[in-house]
Amino acid sequence: MIRTDWTMAEARAIHDLPFADLMHRAQALHRAHFDPTAIETASLLSIKTGGCPEDCGYCSQSAHHDTGVKATKLMDTAEVLAAARQAKAAGAQRFCMGAAWRSPKDRDMDKLCDMVRSVADLGLETCMTLGMLSPEQVARLKAAGLDFYNHNIDTSPDYYARIATTRTMADRLDTVEQVRKGGIKVCCGGILGMGEAEEDRIAMLVTLATLPAHPDSVPVNLWNEIEGVPVQVRAQAVDPFALVRIVALARILMPASVVRLSAGRTGMSDELQALCFLAGANSIFVGDQLLTTGNPAAWKDHDLLTRLGMRVAKARPQIAAPQA
Repeated sequence: MIRTDWTMAEARAIHDLPFADLMHRAQALHRAHFDPTAIETASLLSIKTGGCPEDCGYCSQSAHHDTGVKATKLMDTAEVLAAARQAKAAGAQRFCMGAAWRSPKDRDMDKLCDMVRSVADLGLETCMTLGMLSPEQVARLKAAGLDFYNHNIDTSPDYYARIATTRTMADRLDTVEQVRKGGIKVCCGGILGMGEAEEDRIAMLVTLATLPAHPDSVPVNLWNEIEGVPVQVRAQAVDPFALVRIVALARILMPASVVRLSAGRTGMSDELQALCFLAGANSIFVGDQLLTTGNPAAWKDHDLLTRLGMRVAKARPQIAAPQA
């Protein structure tokens, strides 16, 4: 049974279980819903970089922060398609396209929809992250064949005001709901290490796990050091076991969702990544760069998965099994 009525008290009790018990519970649920040896792979391309009017305190692309990131125009479809071909050749199953906007302009929708159709024609799953969407924009992207839409909530409702002031948590959740109602799969997670308390990390997952339907994908990002953004002055390193506990909690609260180790893997040891996979993470980004931050080299990921006896999933790693 997939629950959407989790309480903070329940989540806290699970999070605080002895480590062996927490891992066992997460792994049991992981095996009930997924092939534990299969990893989903995605590639991420910034199709429009910098100049974003939002003031998100972690973002190198915000126009409010002096980070050295130069604003660019929306890429041409041919450029995006070339990058998608390279991503597929490198082993990506899903191609994610991100634009630094508060929300897309209606005049950009024709080109965005063309990108979706062109990438889908390559046999790749498609994902976009463009900021807030109107119902009409959701409908157009759905008609173009968009598979996933990413819109992270970033942190807990209580901590969100310390991260951004130009939009609210309610704005983010409204876009997530518009996407879900429009029939596009939801990709929604957050970032650890921005100075938040442990309670905020748990509350972020409870927020996701009590939505009308769980996100199909839940990215778990570790803060990457970025000079010039407000979060940098209060960011704190995340204890490795604290990260694994959050991954395990995400797996337990949202057992049928894909949990992705996203930004921050360059700072993770092979052993830490292996623990995260054991706790229920079953997706990674592949490719040398995410939007503006680094990512492990392809050979490193291939070597790690080979040593662990794991493989890239040929399709969504979910298996037909009774829900537990």
